[in-house]
Order: sequence, then structure tokens, then C-alpha cells
Amino acid sequence: MEISKTSTENSNSSSSTQSETDNHSSVAPYVEGEKVLANHNQCLYEAKVRKVEHNRKAWLFHVHYLGWKKSWDEWVGMDRLMKHTEENMRKKHALDEKHGNEKNAKVPRGSQAKSKTTYVSRGRKRRNESVTKAKPGVDPEKLVNIQIPTTLKKKLVDDCEFITHLGKLVKLPRTPNVNDILKNYFDYRLKKCGSMAGSVEEIMKGVCCYFDKALPVILLYNNERQQYQEACPANVSPSAIYGAEHLLRLFVKLPELLFYASIEEETLIELQAHFLDFLRFLQKNQSAFFLSTYHVAEDIENSTNKQGH
Repeated sequence: MEISKTSTENSNSSSSTQSETDNHSSVAPYVEGEKVLANHNQCLYEAKVRKVEHNRKAWLFHVHYLGWKKSWDEWVGMDRLMKHTEENMRKKHALDEKHGNEKNAKVPRGSQAKSKTTYVSRGRKRRNESVTKAKPGVDPEKLVNIQIPTTLKKKLVDDCEFITHLGKLVKLPRTPNVNDILKNYFDYRLKKCGSMAGSVEEIMKGVCCYFDKALPVILLYNNERQQYQEACPANVSPSAIYGAEHLLRLFVKLPELLFYASIEEETLIELQAHFLDFLRFLQKNQSAFFLSTYHVAEDIENSTNKQGH
């Protein structure tokens, strides 16, 4: 939309042009070390800006959630941040009450089962519950650390930028989809380890189940939800439609999802090793699994015949 010179001059100090100022001004709207409120899963959390970058005409901020391990640190855009003011703190407390965030922060892990049942069978009956509860609100020291490789972190930053700042979406259905990627990994492990890959197949099935349950709840940006409704009717699993871009988002959320599944520490250590190996596999094959660019949302909605790669 073209803005006249007069209206632009009159609105330099107005919040109505904040988005334009944020994207094009040489002065960052937030600075390193500034205390802010960050939106995470529809709740607001106190955070501190660690790094500031201006990438492809958009500001990006690396934030640390106060009181949380560094594994929760993430890159976010302007749409996820608010100034740390009294008014915004009142909004935070209202959201806490609405979502029961403070109550969830004190939810105990429950009794630890002593049997050696598998990861998938132990997690299945709690999977729906764990997905709906997932948000920063548990003791970070009790969360398994899943270290995402640096190049894949860059993929997450680009993913956020494409969706939230450039108005683009992943064209669906994706090839390879999540099912294909997990099968490729199992075949890779089978060739490498032979019969020892049996536990890997079980774990990959569990990852697939988590992905299908988590995607509509915590893995989508708001402007992806209409696309999800169209691409995934009730009888279609997200793992057959979505690809590496959304699968990678799951690994950011997995530590807390696993916390609510009440898995034994010994099993968590084993899972952590498998997840790290899988992420290295994703990294090694990123050119084959990830899109290099996304599509303007209108193109996806209006035509499946427009350029797609």
C-alpha cells in the first residue's frame, strides 16, 4: 500500500506505523540487554534480548527466557515481543489466569513407573494431555536437552521469517513428507547398525505420533492455520502432508512434551542420543529435505499450478 508523504511525516512517532518503522529503520525497536515480554504458545513470558539482527528487511531478536535454561533461547520476530511495561504486565497476568500457566508450572511429574516398557507405549496414553499442556511452565532443570545443530537453527530462523514477515507458506503437500523422512532415517540406521535398529523404528513411530498430535496445537504460526484446515481434513495425518520444515519445529518443543510423558531418566538419556543422531541426519541431508524458499500465501490458495520450487 502506498503512503503519501504527508501521512508518513505525520505518523513518524505513531504506533500505527510501527511495523514499517521496525522493518526499515536503522534503529532497532529493542536493544541488547533489554527486558521484554515474549509471546510463547499464547502466553507472555519475561525475557531478555541477547542479540539483535536485521535480516532481509526485518528485525530479528535472540531472546533468553528469564529463569529458563539456554536451550529455550530462540530467535523471534517483532510479532512475538512487547515492551516490558506495567500495562503489558497486566496483560501477562491476565493470560496466565486464562491459560492456568502458574498452576501448570507446579504440576508434579507424577509417579515414575519402574517397568522397562517402551517409549511409545508409555507415552501414548498421555500424548494428548502432554501436547495441550506444553509451554514454559516447568522446572527447566528437569527437561532433556536436545541440542539443535547450528545450521538447522538457521533453518528455524528462516522459517520464522518466511512465515511471519514475508507472508509466505510452505506449499503442501510436501515431498518428502515426515513419514518419508523418518523411514529414510530408519533405513539409514538399518544399513549402519543391522538388527540393532529395531529400537530406532519404535522411536521414529513415537516421533511421528507426537508430530501428528502436536502440529495443530503448538507447531503452526497463526497465518498457517487456514492452510492446515484445507490440507488436513479429519482423515488425513499431518505426517503425510507436512515435511522437514515443520518436523524440525517439533524438536524445539520435544523437551517439554517428554517431561509430561513422565519417562524414566534412563530412557530419556537413550532418547536424547537418538534425537541428536536424527538431527545430524537432517543436517547432513538438508538440501534434499528442506525447501530453499517458500510461496506467497495467495499463490497457494488460488492455484496449484503456479511455480512451486
